[in-house]
Amino acid sequence: MSAVEQEAVVAPLAAKARQFYALTKPRVVQLIVFCAVIGMALAVPGLPTLADLQQAVLAAAGIWLVAGAAAAFNCLVEKGIDAKMRRTSWRPTARGELGDGETLVFAALLCAFGSWLLYAWVNPLTMWLTFATFVGYAIVYTVVLKPLTPQNIVIGGASGAMPPVLGWTAMTGDVGPQALILFLIIFLWTPPHFWALALYRVEDYRKSGLPMLPVTHGNEFTRLQIFLYTLVLFAACLMPFASGMSSWFYLAAATALSLGFCWYGWRLWRDYSDALARKTFRYSLIHLSLLFAALLIDHYLFRP
Repeated sequence: MSAVEQEAVVAPLAAKARQFYALTKPRVVQLIVFCAVIGMALAVPGLPTLADLQQAVLAAAGIWLVAGAAAAFNCLVEKGIDAKMRRTSWRPTARGELGDGETLVFAALLCAFGSWLLYAWVNPLTMWLTFATFVGYAIVYTVVLKPLTPQNIVIGGASGAMPPVLGWTAMTGDVGPQALILFLIIFLWTPPHFWALALYRVEDYRKSGLPMLPVTHGNEFTRLQIFLYTLVLFAACLMPFASGMSSWFYLAAATALSLGFCWYGWRLWRDYSDALARKTFRYSLIHLSLLFAALLIDHYLFRP
């Protein structure tokens, strides 16, 4: 086979692989796996052993696969909605580049392999919790809640808050109270994070017919809800210190990061602009990433 013929075969396969990879929403899944890995690290006292590291790698791979499957299924169910929104119209399912059958098979294979990996090499509880998270996001949130209620982000946020619980369970075999604190932080973080995005993408959501809060209750009400959630989130972010899970280092980092989020929430409520909503959305990502990074640093450097 000549070089030209090889290129003619390889190029379409590479393009198809990129399309399937895009279905997994890589950046979203990276944040999910990051939060799960933090849960794994915090569940192990002191430095991890080689066996702990092997367990963590297998657990992270299984969680990544199931999360990617949920994302792909979400793209399949919402292909019509995605096609109407500028933010999502590029997705392969929305553009018709991938058919329903091949997308469904791809999602099923990822979910099945990830579930097997977790069941056989991690522990059954982690597998069942991860699968329940898949059902919660792909079915309960995507199919039921998202098109029916403006509280879709609040209720559906339970699935998005599960990664640190999955990580914790992967290393310990049970769900501890510390894992539930991490769950609560992400659960309360999710509404202001997504509503900030929805504010400056409101016309996209209006065209799609999704009942997001800015569409159903207006800009001002949504801005007030964002600010109030940042206040409640601030209190939740102090819980790792209050419960003895972390030290003064984490407390200082959590206070600074949460004050920043409250400040953005206050400014957004009092003097709205699309540019400020974008900055608030971006800051929310920084807030969660650095908060969990501070927990990790505190765990290894400042805990006895």
